[in-house]
Amino acid sequence: QVQLVESGGGSEQAGGSLRLSCVASGYIFSIYCMGWFPQAPGKEREAVATITSFGLTTYADSVKGRFTISRDIAKKTLYLQMNSLKPKDSASYYCARGNNAYCSTSNLGYKYWGQGTQVTVSS
Repeated sequence: QVQLVESGGGSEQAGGSLRLSCVASGYIFSIYCMGWFPQAPGKEREAVATITSFGLTTYADSVKGRFTISRDIAKKTLYLQMNSLKPKDSASYYCARGNNAYCSTSNLGYKYWGQGTQVTVSS
């Protein structure tokens, strides 16, 4: 069965860095889109970074130049390097597997989700 397990969250000061990891199992990692979706209390879960099976990346405007999504196919692991953190980045971060090679702009395009890892950024 498909499993996604995130780690790497924590508390950080504004301007600091964190790296999130998502270990995947139960499917062929390289042939699906993957993405990172933060969700703050009372807000929608929206993608901030996605990577297609071909390695093409997309970022939300709010994180461009600060966050980098990457993957290690051999380790079946997705990463999110978060630099220059801001308090508004605080959220639970979920990794998700897309339903095919391309990344949907809708959350409906992602069937499998991890349990989330909390990121808290203080000013």
